[in-house]
Amino acid sequence: MSTDTKPTQTPADTDDHSAAASELRIATFRLARRMRTQRAVDSMSDGQFAVLAALWVHGPHTLGELAVRERVSAPSMNRTVNCLQESGYVARSADENDGRKVVISLTEEGRAVVDETARRRDAWVEAALADLTDDERATLARAAGIMERMVAR
Repeated sequence: MSTDTKPTQTPADTDDHSAAASELRIATFRLARRMRTQRAVDSMSDGQFAVLAALWVHGPHTLGELAVRERVSAPSMNRTVNCLQESGYVARSADENDGRKVVISLTEEGRAVVDETARRRDAWVEAALADLTDDERATLARAAGIMERMVAR
């Protein structure tokens, strides 16, 4: 007979975890929503900016690759890319290796939008951090690492 026992969760523990999860979800959502308001182009949708950011971080993509990355349908991504292209933020070109494929890439205007939006969002976060104590900033720095691990799961 084994003496190893696993601690069991009590209903109170489960309630504590549920409450903590809910509080974290709400706070994260509110923070993300507040940061999204800090953008270079007010009329740009979150989905449009996500495409620009993906191209900025990961480089040129085909329409299908962008659709998979952003978890939307190809027709939906086509509409988004068309709008971004009409605004001068992305360009379409033939794939060097397969002329049947079209590659979407950032233009200088698109890169400027991503750079300026990142600058505005960083400035907003820096200002918000300035109002916190050293201990609170250290706690958030640790939390950022923990949240990165959660996202990577």
